[in-house]
Amino acid sequence: MDEWYIDPDIRKAFTLPAAFYADPHHYARSAERIFAHTWHYVADSEVVRQPGDVYPFFLLEEMLAEPLVLVKDHHGQVRCLSNVCTHRAKIVVEAPGNLRQLRCRYHGRCFALDGAFKSMPAFEGAEDFPSRRDDLSAVPAHQWLGMWFTGLAPWVSFAEMVAPIQERISFLPLDTLSYVPEASHTFEVKAHWALYCENYLEGLHIPFVHPALNKALKFPEYEYELFDWCSLQLGVAKEGEPCFELPEGHPDHGKRVYAWYFFVFPTLMFNFYPWGLSLNVVEPQGPARCRVHFRTYRFAEAQFNRSEFALEQTEMEDEAVVESVQLGIRSRYYHRGRYSPTMERAVHHFHRLIANFMQE
Repeated sequence: MDEWYIDPDIRKAFTLPAAFYADPHHYARSAERIFAHTWHYVADSEVVRQPGDVYPFFLLEEMLAEPLVLVKDHHGQVRCLSNVCTHRAKIVVEAPGNLRQLRCRYHGRCFALDGAFKSMPAFEGAEDFPSRRDDLSAVPAHQWLGMWFTGLAPWVSFAEMVAPIQERISFLPLDTLSYVPEASHTFEVKAHWALYCENYLEGLHIPFVHPALNKALKFPEYEYELFDWCSLQLGVAKEGEPCFELPEGHPDHGKRVYAWYFFVFPTLMFNFYPWGLSLNVVEPQGPARCRVHFRTYRFAEAQFNRSEFALEQTEMEDEAVVESVQLGIRSRYYHRGRYSPTMERAVHHFHRLIANFMQE
C-alpha cells in the first residue's frame, strides 16, 4: 500500500500510517509541506490599532520559526512583513510599539512601513543598489472576526477556506465579539499535533470520554459536513440545554443547535456557542508535543455562563485520551487503522488533506 494513499471511499480506507506521527523526518517534512502552505492565527486585531503600530512575532516558533511583523502604515493598511533585515539578517522590530519607520539596530538600514527600502549608510558605490531585493518581503494576511491570520505561501485564499463558516454564522453579531482573558487558557499536550486534531474531529468518543457533554447532546443526532478545506460537526442540544435561536431560512432552522464545531485545516478550531466563540489554536511543539490555546470571545448581548459548557473539563478528558494514543502509536503492532463510515468522516477528510500535502 502506498504510504500516503487514503482511499476516497471511507468504507475501504485505512488511516495514516503510524510512522507519520512517530518519525521525526515526517514531522520536519510536514513543516514545509503542510504548515508553510496553510493559514495560521497571529493575534487579535487590536495589536495594530493605530498607524505606525508594529507587532513582531515568530510564526509557529517551534516548527516554522519564521520572523514576521504586522505593520499598520500611515494610510491605515496592515501588512505582514518579513522581520529580517535584507542586509545581514538581523531581526528588525524587536518589540511591539509605534514607529515612524522600521530601522535595523545593527547597521542602520531603514525601511518604510510598507517594507520598502529607504536608506543605508556606507553603501556609496554599490552597484545595482538598492533593488527590490532590498525591500522587506510581504506575506499574505487576512483579517476576520477581529483577528489576523497569515500564511507563508498558502495554496488557497483565507476567504475561500472559511466561506462555508461565514455562510453558516453570518446572522450572528460577529462584530460584537470581545476577548475574555479570564476564560482563556493554554494547555501543553504530550501528543503529536495531528492526534489532537483527530480527536477533535470525531464525536464517536463522546459517550465514552465526555460524560458531561454527552448529557447535554443528543448523540444520535450528531451531524458532520465536509467542505474543501474545513469541516463541521453539529451538536444538537437536549431539552433544557442552551441552544441558538436560528432565523427562518437558516440551513439548520428547526434544530436545537448546541454548538457548531468548525475545523479549518490544519490546526484551527472555531467553536460557536450561543454565548460566543471558543477559538482553539493548535501549535506543534515537536513530534510528540503540541500547545493548544483556548481563546474565549463573548457576544456583547449574550448571556455568558461558560461553565455550562464544561470546556475545561472536556479539554482535560481529551488530553488524557490523546496522550494515551501518543504512547500507543509507537507500538510495533500498530500500523494503520480503519474508519467508522458514519462517525469518522471528518477524520478521513483530514487524513486525505494531510496525504495530499505530504506527497505534493
